Amino acid sequence: MKLATLRTADGTRAVRRDGDTLVDLGYADLGALLAEPDWRQRARAAAGAAHPVAGADFAPVVPQPSKVICVGHNYTEHIKEMGRELPAHPTLFPKFADTLLGARDPLVKPAETEALDWEVELAVVIGTAVRRADEQQAADAIAGFTVMNDISVRDWQFRTIEWTQGKIWERSTPLGPYLVTPDEVGGVRPSLRVETLVDGQLMQQDDTATLLFDPVFLVRYISTVITLRPGDVIATGTPAGVGNARDPQVFLRPGQTVTTRIAGLGACSNQVVAP
Repeated sequence: MKLATLRTADGTRAVRRDGDTLVDLGYADLGALLAEPDWRQRARAAAGAAHPVAGADFAPVVPQPSKVICVGHNYTEHIKEMGRELPAHPTLFPKFADTLLGARDPLVKPAETEALDWEVELAVVIGTAVRRADEQQAADAIAGFTVMNDISVRDWQFRTIEWTQGKIWERSTPLGPYLVTPDEVGGVRPSLRVETLVDGQLMQQDDTATLLFDPVFLVRYISTVITLRPGDVIATGTPAGVGNARDPQVFLRPGQTVTTRIAGLGACSNQVVAP
């Protein structure tokens, strides 16, 4: 299934994509749907009002997750370009619901930076609460996958050795457009091409099969620390090709369009606009 949260004149609605139509699932958003233990059956069976895919205004796929946990340094080539050694354990940092954008929303460049960078990421969406998950529990907890652009404010990120202040700018992180269930992409450890384009120029490309720490491992690892709840998001890291690591460095400017896409999941395409 492909599921989404759609903005309508009457507020947001959880929807299922059927061809060129988005079918209302009877919930205000995907977070509310995923809170139901039998959300899969409800999503398949729903037959509510239909909305056209063309011109759809997508909200962040889960508008209000209780937590967004991001993984840094999880593709080998990106680790090398940043001048670091391969990690023994995942590098984790948080985001918050206020950072999220829809897949086609404008991306406002903060006035405080000239170092706005892109990062395409496979994002895992949790469908079942888990704590200290074993292998099977971790796999079963994965509701599906979506696309994240972990937009980074590099000059703020590197003010200290801890990255969070460069990662949590308000309305800076496109997430969507769809939550795609694992059965549609080859399972819970998918091999999917990931790409970033800026004004059509390819900047990043890799395959999720090359992740150092795969989605199931990350659910196990993070759930050891804290309970993962339905609707929570894990961003699995970005491949090589970020603007900060180029020589000369390249950053996003107003008027440009940054597109992050993953095969089988769709794309976030966001125009950068002045503050």
